[in-house]
Amino acid sequence: MSTDAGLADDLATLAGLTAHDASAYLTTVTEVASGSSPDTAIPVLTLALSQILVAGARLGAIQDVLPDERYEADPGADEDADPLRTGLANVFNGIDVYADVVDPLTSGELTEGTVSNDLADVALALTHGLKHFAAGRTAEALWWWQFSYLSAWGDRASSALRVLQSVLSHLRLDADEDDVSEAEFDALHP
Repeated sequence: MSTDAGLADDLATLAGLTAHDASAYLTTVTEVASGSSPDTAIPVLTLALSQILVAGARLGAIQDVLPDERYEADPGADEDADPLRTGLANVFNGIDVYADVVDPLTSGELTEGTVSNDLADVALALTHGLKHFAAGRTAEALWWWQFSYLSAWGDRASSALRVLQSVLSHLRLDADEDDVSEAEFDALHP
């Protein structure tokens, strides 16, 4: 086997893994946006974001992928993300908006972000790559996922994950002292 063939096999494997992770993320986000399981929304999204960030880290760790053609093939119209954004905004009502830093390396400027927009933006970028992948344009899919991870969705996923982790921390650690004492007593004296 030649080095080029091995590289092509490695990229095909990476594309398959990324497509699988992207599909799992989209399934999870769509399910959460439906509002059917509000009690598990935050932990489930924390897991989904962590997993898709692993996929992004794999893309960021490899050399730049170049598409087969000079210009990106048109994968079709972008999905309408408004229903997804609205569903997610309903799930995160009251905790959707957060303070964000524009660029931690070049600017300390603060801006506002929303978890619902971040999650939907990641979904749109992943869907775009999945269209290329489904059409058999593996290099194009990898190029898109890698480029958009480095330029947009990686940052949005990281920001959303940080907010969700903060929410989990507050939910678990900001408990009433009397409730904590009773729970500790019950645990120690069955």
